[in-house]
Amino acid sequence: MKSKTLQLITTTINSIHSQITSHPLISLFIFSIFLIKILLLSSHSPPPPPPVLLPPPSATKCADGKIYVYDLPTMFNSDLVGTCDDLDPWHWQCGVATNGGYGTTAAELAGIVPESLAPVWHRTNQFSSEIIFHNRIMNHECRTLEPESATAFYIPFYAGLAVGKYLFSNSTPEERDFLPVKLIEWVQTQPYWRRSNGSDHVLVLGRITWDFRRLTDPEKRWGSTFLNMPEMQHVTRLTIERAPGDYHDVGIPYPTGFHPNSPSQIRTWQNFVRTSNRTSLFTFVGAARDDVGDDIRGLLLRTCRNESKCRVVDCAVTPCANGSSAIMEALIGSEFCLQPRGDSYTRRSVFDCMIAGSVPVLFWNRTLYDQYEWYLPEEPESYSVFIDHGDVSEGKRSVKEVLQSYSGEEVRKMREKVIEIIPKIVYSRISVQGMKDAFEIAVDGVLKRVKYAGK
Repeated sequence: MKSKTLQLITTTINSIHSQITSHPLISLFIFSIFLIKILLLSSHSPPPPPPVLLPPPSATKCADGKIYVYDLPTMFNSDLVGTCDDLDPWHWQCGVATNGGYGTTAAELAGIVPESLAPVWHRTNQFSSEIIFHNRIMNHECRTLEPESATAFYIPFYAGLAVGKYLFSNSTPEERDFLPVKLIEWVQTQPYWRRSNGSDHVLVLGRITWDFRRLTDPEKRWGSTFLNMPEMQHVTRLTIERAPGDYHDVGIPYPTGFHPNSPSQIRTWQNFVRTSNRTSLFTFVGAARDDVGDDIRGLLLRTCRNESKCRVVDCAVTPCANGSSAIMEALIGSEFCLQPRGDSYTRRSVFDCMIAGSVPVLFWNRTLYDQYEWYLPEEPESYSVFIDHGDVSEGKRSVKEVLQSYSGEEVRKMREKVIEIIPKIVYSRISVQGMKDAFEIAVDGVLKRVKYAGK
């Protein structure tokens, strides 16, 4: 069509040119006819392409403000990482000192997790959140290098590592409080601390809150008094177990071994646990605590050993600190997982359980329900089962009978809710567009909390 049109135009122009010099009126008439033909031919040409539609502008980034990271003396963070032997005589903190807090790749899970996801499974220590947060926030899009433009101020003090060096040794209270005291002395020299008395400041505690609230009772010498110090009363603390009723304690998920780096990896894992063949009704991962009164853990352990529908991973026999293939196989293969309290009300095992797509069975409200409001649905019955520990200890209720009372459809719905939660309770290695993991939710929550405080 284009070539014919061009040929016609050329012929017409030559004809017009030959007529113009001798017959001006004729040439004017011919030229008018030429224009009409051009218009008619053009009407049969392909329509022009539609205009390019640009995507709408994205939502404003950092709408709730930016966060400034203090450049602390290394004695408060990197110097504490040290070596595994230096941190704990049992060596269970080796994961903290490896690979920026993520630990080594969990090669033992090969054949248990999907092959494409094997590289993002690690032997992550449960107390490594201080290092994980510090590494992530240094590259966060809402970090600012200008403190005058900051909404919140992050103090990268590894308080958990600082006190962890002494928890299993014959240390003095003064030794355990040495770095917290020095940290407070340092931040009090900062102008933005003095401006707010620390109320717009935040830090991450890699251990449970009780490790920083040492009592004055000389018989109870565990931990430091960091959170009892007057200067800490207005600072937001992100911790893996919070104190009930303390507004400044915010519960964040325990780090687990799964660190996806893309939404597609999340979806692959969700589909995997959704379709897993769960041959056991319930499972228990843990060890008995004979030194604890009302040892429900020992009771559950005995119950599972005598029940064909239950799988047991006895942590007195199998190392459970950083996860294992035995733990993952048990959780992926069970409909429910039993989650009694341990040294404290919370357990990393609860998060291992949910990431495996198993429905957690709780015996204390404070294990989950009073801890992680930023991460979990408001309706606890939508993703978990609660059985009061007293009823179990006194023989009033049978765990097996309670769990068997749920229909297949009810279990499926609870599992689907658990699977929906997974992206919110994992820590990815990097910030990923369109994916809010536990770290991103915490940063967003802190900025909102500071921005809207008192409004």
